[in-house]
Amino acid sequence: MNACQQCQLCPLHSTRTQTVFGTGHKHAELMIIGEAPGFYEDQQGEPFVGRAGKLLNAMLHSIGFSRRDVYIANILKCRPPNNRDPLPQEVSACTSYLEQQIALVQPKVLCALGRIAGHYLLQTTEPLNRLRHKKHVYGADNRRLFITYHPAYLLRNPLAKAEAYRDLLQLKECL
Repeated sequence: MNACQQCQLCPLHSTRTQTVFGTGHKHAELMIIGEAPGFYEDQQGEPFVGRAGKLLNAMLHSIGFSRRDVYIANILKCRPPNNRDPLPQEVSACTSYLEQQIALVQPKVLCALGRIAGHYLLQTTEPLNRLRHKKHVYGADNRRLFITYHPAYLLRNPLAKAEAYRDLLQLKECL
């Protein structure tokens, strides 16, 4: 975490308020992975706060979990300007931090929130709707990987919440 706080591997270090490393249970069975911190995350130093964070909390609660039960991280540890999509060189610069988090937490299951996180973890460009409801594995240890909608997407598209809930039920079944 200290190395991440001092990181200058990409230009995002010059615009961040602080790094957003991760939070939650250090040995969680479930690790949630988003794409990058937003404005509120950059201000508070914690992933998934604000409206999307409140929705994520409700999503977790709907399957019997709380934030304390899971580990939450993002691919990027610094906020991209104007919440734009992460650039490939930014993702590349942060890859080792996320890999270290996964190795330290050793979750049974990973859950990628949204297209960007799903694309990164699977190294694909397949559309999100084709990635959902499929069995995926990540890494050399073939860790189970689920992909669902990002809470920010669900805030903009509330009709998709029912689909996201079905995804979460599948994830809970796996755990």
